Amino acid sequence: MPRSVNNVASRARRKRVLKQAKGYWGRRSNVWTVAKNAVEKGMVYSYRDRRQKKREIRRLWIQRINAGTREHGISYSKFMGAIKTTGIDLNRKVLADLAMNHPTAFKAIVEKVK
Repeated sequence: MPRSVNNVASRARRKRVLKQAKGYWGRRSNVWTVAKNAVEKGMVYSYRDRRQKKREIRRLWIQRINAGTREHGISYSKFMGAIKTTGIDLNRKVLADLAMNHPTAFKAIVEKVK
């Protein structure tokens, strides 16, 4: 009995990977074995960096809040500790936005915390 090979599925799988590799440089975009490795590595990077992006954004918020609080003579850590004890329920994203775009509102929060 002859060997049965599912060429339709194999070709579809290769086409899908080569489509994902579109825009890669050199053989990475059109040679199956090279493109497969490049796409797999790219998927690993994208999975990892979706998590790292969240960390980097949080670090940016903290830097912005710290810069805003130091203009008013208080450190970030003291400000965050005091904001929790006073019961103001604003997260770092909102505080960073206020520090950058609405300095008068942020100053009011800092004065209330002090």
